[in-house]
Amino acid sequence: MMNRTIVVGIDGSQTARSALVWAAEDALRRNRPLRIVHAREPWSAEHPLTASGDQETLTERCQALLADAAERAAALAPGVRISTALLTGAVIERLKTESERADTLVVGSRGLGGFAGLVLGSVVLGLAGHAECPLVVVRLLTHEGNGEIVVGHDGSPNADLALEYAMEQAAARQARVRVLHASRYPIRAPHPAGSGPSPAGEAVELGPRLMPWREKYPDIQVIETTVHGHPVPALAQASKAADLVVVGSRGLGGFASAALGSVSHGVLHRARCPVAVTSTPGRRA
Repeated sequence: MMNRTIVVGIDGSQTARSALVWAAEDALRRNRPLRIVHAREPWSAEHPLTASGDQETLTERCQALLADAAERAAALAPGVRISTALLTGAVIERLKTESERADTLVVGSRGLGGFAGLVLGSVVLGLAGHAECPLVVVRLLTHEGNGEIVVGHDGSPNADLALEYAMEQAAARQARVRVLHASRYPIRAPHPAGSGPSPAGEAVELGPRLMPWREKYPDIQVIETTVHGHPVPALAQASKAADLVVVGSRGLGGFASAALGSVSHGVLHRARCPVAVTSTPGRRA
């Protein structure tokens, strides 16, 4: 839906500032409104004790943080409709609620303050696979991509959602898409001792699955790449030259052991660029 909003969570950390930059630029590219949110936990003191004797209340600090973020976003994305919200409650639960109405939910890889518990693993385990929209996790934006979106695909429905988001991003960026399939076992080789048959979907024919997307986006160059081995190192290596890596939160075949917390968690630890994690819940209206 064209009116779905890009939501970015901020907390004053460096990675949250990078997330704000990513979200603002994405809102500008894809003509989406931008909503900047900060979550304060209900047990946080309104009048925190500080060595400096600062009398500013927690609410005032949060509002100042949001106002500053909105000003920076407006400079980055002129013309984009920007709103802010100070949320109260458990951070992950409030962000899940925000995702129900969002096009994309964007967070930094590590946080402070309102996002104090959201170290890398908490973001993935708490939000990936549960958010109602793609989750984009951003590290410090020191990476320069080369106009390529990388998407992991194993033939699963969740991988198709990842491909859909990758194509939308590529269209907005005028980028190419590299579709990467990781084959865990040689297709005709004997099964490893005690392992039984290769996982379902191992021999994935990408061509037929990509044809509808090539027809829908005829101006986007789509490159098919199959590698042998675990998908995490392959995606991490591809991320070195990518603008964005997109993965599903759960998969089959080449991602057989990469359930939530495996491929997502592994790629988020090792990727050099922002990572989008898509999930099955009905985000498309």
